[in-house]
Amino acid sequence: MSKQALIIVDMQVGLFAGPRHDAEGLLSRLDALAVRLRAKGVPIIFIKHCGPEGTALHPSQPGNAIHQSLTVDPADTTIAKASCDAFLDTSLAETLTRLNVDELIVTGCATDFCVDTTIRTALARGYKTIVPADGHTTGDRTYLSAQKVIEHHNAIWAEFISPVGPALLSRCDQLGTETS
Repeated sequence: MSKQALIIVDMQVGLFAGPRHDAEGLLSRLDALAVRLRAKGVPIIFIKHCGPEGTALHPSQPGNAIHQSLTVDPADTTIAKASCDAFLDTSLAETLTRLNVDELIVTGCATDFCVDTTIRTALARGYKTIVPADGHTTGDRTYLSAQKVIEHHNAIWAEFISPVGPALLSRCDQLGTETS
């Protein structure tokens, strides 16, 4: 039987200073998902992007904090990163090994940067990966609306070739509702 972990990527105050697609809805869905999974003993891992000095995401700045709409429990893990990949030069892989996790639910911001890179790396490393299609967000790009960016990435992840197959797409409200 697989052991899951919920990965919440870059849901930080500084990344919500500008418009994000369905920001309020996403924050509500992710908080409810984390509450459900936490109650089932699923580890919750917050990934925080730490930017260089002088940026909103620098650890000394208020923008680096996890968004106030998300509940962070003392038992949750927080891992800092400095690139789009939550695995690169971080303790994420070691943490997952220590927790005996082999299946990830990946959520967060921004769909086309840190969420995408983390999902691709997880699949390449052999983690079964679930992506809630309504569990990530981004902003409008000059070439594509945020909604289209999200739709595009959901389609790519569902077809991604990896050692464990593509990501399984679901919805936030479908996860953590199984009865034991």
